[in-house]
Amino acid sequence: MLSTRADPDDRTAAEPVSATAYRTMMAAFPAGVAVVTAADEDGQQYGMTCTAVSSVSVSPPTLLVCIQHSSRTLAVLSRTGTFAVNLLDDRARAVAELFAARRPDRFQHVAWTARPGCGGPHLAHDAHSIADCRVTGSVPVADHVVVFGEVFGVTGKDAPPHPLVYGMREYWSLAHTGDAHHAAARPGKASTSDPERKT
Repeated sequence: MLSTRADPDDRTAAEPVSATAYRTMMAAFPAGVAVVTAADEDGQQYGMTCTAVSSVSVSPPTLLVCIQHSSRTLAVLSRTGTFAVNLLDDRARAVAELFAARRPDRFQHVAWTARPGCGGPHLAHDAHSIADCRVTGSVPVADHVVVFGEVFGVTGKDAPPHPLVYGMREYWSLAHTGDAHHAAARPGKASTSDPERKT
């Protein structure tokens, strides 16, 4: 494949990349689907679907999540200093869609627990793994904030994980075979919400 290197002096004169072109490019880079959760000082639960999750370091174990400035979940975890990252399994497409929508009653439609000392509510029924995190830093970037969290607890299931994946504007499952399959929505829970629209 041939590549073209732009002259550094010409880069400032190039046309800006459109939002459509950028989204199309990133849609072809599949990612696991997570629900980031937090609870405020009164115990009120907050959460949002997120695909912008990445490992940063093993020692100390640290990950990052990217969240919109306007997110109420971001405001809460910034105040309390903790959050949980629930990595969804392939049966939890409806949960991903629920937390991608701006519904104030989202926690009334899922099973969750919040044991003392956890980073945020655990969606143990719908997540194959859960990381409890302590905020160690944040960096604002355009209309998002990159939040760094040191993982102080990991909860997982005994069975092998079957993660929910989002790419090409579809949900996918990698379970059972080497081929990806569409992850079906649960009856009555279908939605067109894009998990990359963080709330």
